[in-house]
Amino acid sequence: MSLDAELAAALEAARAAATVVNALYRRNLAVTLKADRSPVTDADVRSEEAIREVLSRHFPAYGFYGEETGRSAMDAESIWLVDPIDGTKSFVRDCPFFSTQIALLRAGELVLGVSSASAYGELAWAARGEGAFLDGKPIRVGATNALADAIVSTGNLKTLARSSRGWAAYADLVGRVSRIRGYGDFVHYHLLARGALDVVIESDVNILDIAALTVIVREAGGVFTGLDGAPVGLATTSVLAANAPLHALVAPMFAP
Repeated sequence: MSLDAELAAALEAARAAATVVNALYRRNLAVTLKADRSPVTDADVRSEEAIREVLSRHFPAYGFYGEETGRSAMDAESIWLVDPIDGTKSFVRDCPFFSTQIALLRAGELVLGVSSASAYGELAWAARGEGAFLDGKPIRVGATNALADAIVSTGNLKTLARSSRGWAAYADLVGRVSRIRGYGDFVHYHLLARGALDVVIESDVNILDIAALTVIVREAGGVFTGLDGAPVGLATTSVLAANAPLHALVAPMFAP
């Protein structure tokens, strides 16, 4: 199956999710806490069901790994990775910093990503070898190559803060760069991919949060790894994403 057909299906699924999510946003929905104490709402479940219906209709033999409805056919060569509302904590507090994340994993490699932030008004997508796009326009990471000129954005840092070595490396980085911001969630990855900031660091994520964004940043010319420099995979829990020169400068600071 061609990536074009798969991308078309992923975009259709993202639109279906947006219809569900937009109808329920700012509606004071009931919130349930999952076992890990992360919140879930009816919007999370219903939007994932809408995504799964679209993708299963187009590609019934593909596997599916969803944040809310779980895993199926994980031994398939091609597996959809889906977070229907990445940023549920923002969603329930009427903050538009949430998105729908849809990625395709084929033979262990991430090949396609859609990041749909309907309340925020941005839609990014990428397919391997075809470039990255934001609202239909090609995007590219920035050309900053010196730490002194770099803008760094961070997200979840709890695990990093508990590591004396890692926190010291972060403090060193803060003292060497131009600006530190904390946009978080999809926002700083979209900004990175279009060259509006230069480095993203997170220490507490899961693959469903970042799979689609990995493809988008890479296709925009960036480098996307774990904070330890390891390749992104199903077990990845941290992020170091940047253009190539800055990634090469920052990665040794956090290397094990």
